[in-house]
Amino acid sequence: MEILSNLALGFSVAFSPTTLMLAIIGCFLGTIIGALPGLGPSNGVAILIPITFTLGLDATSALVLMTSVYYGAMYGGRISSILLNIPGDEPALMTTLDGYPMAKAGKAGDALVLSGVASFAGAFLATIGLILLAPMLARVAYLFGPAEYFALYLLAFCTLGGMASNNQAKSAIAACIGLGIAMIGVDNSSGMPRLTYGNLHLIDGIDFLVASVGLFAIAEVFFFIESQGKETSIGVKLEKVTIPWKDIIATKWTMLRCSVIGFVAGVLPGAGASLGSFMAYMMEKSFAGEKSGFGTGVPKGVAAPEAGNNAAAGGALVPMLTLGVPGSGTTAVLLALLMTLNITPGPTLFTDRPEVVWGLIASLLIANFVLLLMNVPMVKIFVRVLQVPAWVLLPGVTMISFVGIYSLSGSYFDLLLMVAFGALGYFLRKLDVPTVPVIMGILLGGHMEDALRRAMVLSDGDAMYLFSTPIAIGLWVAAILGFIAPMFLRGILKKPQAVTD
Repeated sequence: MEILSNLALGFSVAFSPTTLMLAIIGCFLGTIIGALPGLGPSNGVAILIPITFTLGLDATSALVLMTSVYYGAMYGGRISSILLNIPGDEPALMTTLDGYPMAKAGKAGDALVLSGVASFAGAFLATIGLILLAPMLARVAYLFGPAEYFALYLLAFCTLGGMASNNQAKSAIAACIGLGIAMIGVDNSSGMPRLTYGNLHLIDGIDFLVASVGLFAIAEVFFFIESQGKETSIGVKLEKVTIPWKDIIATKWTMLRCSVIGFVAGVLPGAGASLGSFMAYMMEKSFAGEKSGFGTGVPKGVAAPEAGNNAAAGGALVPMLTLGVPGSGTTAVLLALLMTLNITPGPTLFTDRPEVVWGLIASLLIANFVLLLMNVPMVKIFVRVLQVPAWVLLPGVTMISFVGIYSLSGSYFDLLLMVAFGALGYFLRKLDVPTVPVIMGILLGGHMEDALRRAMVLSDGDAMYLFSTPIAIGLWVAAILGFIAPMFLRGILKKPQAVTD
């Protein structure tokens, strides 16, 4: 009954004209952003966050708009994967394996509609999971002390490094860069400035929104410049679009299984939608058997990763809202938005600001149906976005980033800092070093340091206090396994398969 009353509160917020309009706008913009190769949800949310401050949106409205963009981008990523064989974002990579072969076989419309339905199934079931799991996890979070939170932050970094990159060492380096940047500013304990080098602009530390927009949006601008403004083009023509009822019915259990797998992957701090997509595809391939035709253009190969990555996107909101730990790169950017709005995610959020949490959840339920309606009958409109030339897109992204950040802080130094982070993001990506751990380090570094200091004060400097409870020990074990296990998994996957006659 408590959940029903909370949902009633949420729908009273979600059905207000302003909130409903923002959810629809967010879904539309998100789908366009997701359809453009290379942008993805992280970049899209980072680019559009400054607009929320320019428009003066309150916390609920801003969060609804950005999460709708997030969900929309997860839907849109499949479009370029199927038509161009270029994933709109990393989680959509697995969709190319069967989506593009389906398109080349003359079933581009079927693949797009089926993937849209699978995306809806994954996102909708994940939102239901969020409704059921988040309040319970919020109650469990009250058992967390400084030792548990320190271990939880460590788990986020370890699973992010293990799952989101092919090189744990590079992920660790990126996380250390982020933690080092988080140390800039005034030390909360001593009041002494750290790493400011006499620059007054750095006394308050580095604004994570400036870092986020720089590392994601501005870095993407530099890559556009490097590509010399090459225009995108449709690889496979989209002609007639019909609803493939036979394929939808045949893949209904695939969507259900992969939604559960993706949701579990999304709840893991730091794992994100890429893991959900990969696990869903590989497990469904194993379930179907070697003769299933995966990789040649089978409907299950399209439905599985789309249900998995969209479910993971919803699951990633669970640790962000209940524990204050982002479950993916995009939720790390959303966490930065919440902190900028003076909202502290965690167990108290459900009691102190229930209208924000449940208004968001109700809006996500509505957004899923809006996205389904957009991505089936309107799919031809979004396909046209792939023909937008870079010389049009580039100035728009740049203008939004600069105007948004300046309207937020009014400081020219932040603009220079944003460009510097853009250059950093560009060089890190050229070196194949992931940028998400950098953002995670900036976001969580201060909280991780505070948790460690409180633990040391409570234990009088005894480091064993960090392993003093079953929850803390379990999180330490999960962190170690999350960092090491992918090494063995990659070794197994890279082993050549035996050839059978």
